[in-house]
Amino acid sequence: MKKQIIAAFAVSALIVSCTQSTSKTEKIENPDGSVTTTTTTESHTGFVDTAKVDKAKSDVKTTVNKTGEKINEAGKDIKEEANKVGKDIKSSAKEVGEDVKSTAAKGAQKVEEAAKKLKEDLNK
Repeated sequence: MKKQIIAAFAVSALIVSCTQSTSKTEKIENPDGSVTTTTTTESHTGFVDTAKVDKAKSDVKTTVNKTGEKINEAGKDIKEEANKVGKDIKSSAKEVGEDVKSTAAKGAQKVEEAAKKLKEDLNK
């Protein structure tokens, strides 16, 4: 999509650059000594030299390719960082799970010891 937008912009620029205008200024001295200045501007539309068009297309293509490479590189960097974050979360979740399991085992052991002691006290 971005390449199409840039290409459309380039085509528009080329169309605009096809209009050429020429200005010509003439100064005429009147018999009374005053000077009259006349400016004539001629505009005409024509095609630009194909070498210029080819160079412009090449420049646009190069710029689009460089931009695409930068976007791809940024995407790779984001993916790598997301993978690191995912691994950190997974590692932290594993540690929390192990802590919960250890705590639950200690709690169960204390309950068993208390039940055993209660049983001994009841048997006396």
